[in-house]
Amino acid sequence: MRIRYIFNQSTRRQIMNSTLTTFKFQPPVNRDMRTLDRSFFVVKVPLCVVRFPDPKNISLFSKEFKDYILRVPRIPHVVKLSTLSEVTPQDGKTLACDNKIVSKGVLLNDNIRTVQEAYKELPQEAMDFLKNSEAELLPYEKVLDYNFWKAEEILRAVLPLDLLDEIPTGFTVTGHIAHLNLREEFKPYDSLIGQVILDKNNKIETVVDKVSSIATKFRTFPMKVIAGRDDSLVVEQRESDCVFRFDFSKVYWNSRLHTEHDRLVSKYFQPGQVVCDVFAGVGPFAIPAGKKHVFVLANDLNPESFKYLQENIKLNKVDPFVEPFDLDGAQFIQQSPQLLEKWANRVGKVSIQLNKRKRQKKEDQHGAPSIKEFSIPLEIHHYVMNLPDSSITFLHYFKGLFNGSCIKNLPWIHIHCFEKHGTDEEPTMDELHERVHKRILRELSVDDSTLPLNQISIHLVRKVSPTKPMFCASFQLPKSVARN
Repeated sequence: MRIRYIFNQSTRRQIMNSTLTTFKFQPPVNRDMRTLDRSFFVVKVPLCVVRFPDPKNISLFSKEFKDYILRVPRIPHVVKLSTLSEVTPQDGKTLACDNKIVSKGVLLNDNIRTVQEAYKELPQEAMDFLKNSEAELLPYEKVLDYNFWKAEEILRAVLPLDLLDEIPTGFTVTGHIAHLNLREEFKPYDSLIGQVILDKNNKIETVVDKVSSIATKFRTFPMKVIAGRDDSLVVEQRESDCVFRFDFSKVYWNSRLHTEHDRLVSKYFQPGQVVCDVFAGVGPFAIPAGKKHVFVLANDLNPESFKYLQENIKLNKVDPFVEPFDLDGAQFIQQSPQLLEKWANRVGKVSIQLNKRKRQKKEDQHGAPSIKEFSIPLEIHHYVMNLPDSSITFLHYFKGLFNGSCIKNLPWIHIHCFEKHGTDEEPTMDELHERVHKRILRELSVDDSTLPLNQISIHLVRKVSPTKPMFCASFQLPKSVARN
């Protein structure tokens, strides 16, 4: 439930005061702005500068009289004075830099805004230092324009007062795209917000907003380009030393799952093993596993995901280790042993050229050849099921999957799921683990004696919201289920 705030005059004043105290200086305010006007955000700050003929006196003066030096973040107190338009001597004459030596000066505290004030405010010791070093006190105008202000400062200057409590500057980046989830009250200002974010992040070329939370069966959602390029949403994302290419609007991708992709691949998958990735997407688990010389049967029903999965397999040169499929998840699980057998019979062994470092090490120690061979085993070691909304509902397809099989070691299941709870409750992590456990038991039609909670490793992947944690439950498929 979203809480709507009611603002009285006192609250409005508090918000206004908070915006003024977030930084020493603030940009001009225009709450009627709907199209970004960068030229509007100019503030001219009158200051006073001390110009030293000998640059070594700059640090001496700054150290000795630090309480009188400008100390404002993002504004350096030492400035070049060769930009003559910024310095206006009292006699109106132009300053010249002999022998093309750049003249520098020190900005005084912003409480000192004129030369006359400097004479009054600076202690006698400082004035004696300036006299002995032949320094000059000069007026200086610091211009703070649109480029100076941060995104939040600009947005605080243009958004309505009652929206300043949570400025929408947070976003995720995928390739060249910044993705926002703007709340409904911010959507009338989407293009303004998007343009500011685009301007303030030089690696971003496109800003999109999630139009609604209604997703398709392929976990994609309608989006709107609110700033930047709208000619292509095809991105290249680098992750786990791999490159992934895909159309962000047509496939599921979540950059926040990078750590989870690395965790499973590094912790569980071993070279020469077989992994079945039931909902593979464009390959964030499958491609890094393939680079690790893990054999992966990667499946996704979304035609666009399947297309880019195939492309990413080639792009990352993991063709020998990753075999793509475009089946329904249930069909893929039920056919996975036969799919593996067909692949193994067709390919048999995979030979790889060792890189130079590994090749030299092998040759030095054992005189071994520079080629290593991997045989595709007829045993599936892991299933990955990253479809958090409904992965658990696919578990019953494992019943009897290995009935009559002679394999010795049953596979591990790594299943991602949400465990939502109400806003009126605060369950402990142990309680949430128990709920996940009960759902797994129910779907497998077994009880606690067959698969006790202590035989399931439940990892908190992330909190999508305060009431929507995402978990990964890892367990070995019980024999009574596999051979039912």
